[in-house]
Amino acid sequence: MVSGDAPQAEGSVRVDVWIWSVRLTKTRAQAAAACRAGHVRVGGERAKPAQAVRAGDEVRLRHAGRDRVVVVSKVVKKRVGPPVAVECFVDNSPPPPPREIAIQVPVRDRGTGRPTKRDRREMERLQGRPPES
Repeated sequence: MVSGDAPQAEGSVRVDVWIWSVRLTKTRAQAAAACRAGHVRVGGERAKPAQAVRAGDEVRLRHAGRDRVVVVSKVVKKRVGPPVAVECFVDNSPPPPPREIAIQVPVRDRGTGRPTKRDRREMERLQGRPPES
């Protein structure tokens, strides 16, 4: 019998447990919440927390503002260390955006007061939002 700490070559496990076990989320509660919110897809279909995951399945996870696309290579039932967790999936995720692009906060000079309608429209244009009618 295989120990619960070691990766298993066969069988299946709940998708929320697997996401937490391979350290894609910090807690199992976060993994289950992501499943309930529709942020987890297994094989292109929305996954409930109790859906089974097997080796070879593609899991898509939207977490912390980033899309993760991983293919299950090993099934684990208990949380494992980072070196073992990396062996349990193949990461096909797009690279994260550069920090400069990810965090663009409009900066206004101190003491300028509330933005006018013209200022608001200019900020929306710079952010790439369509004008409101």
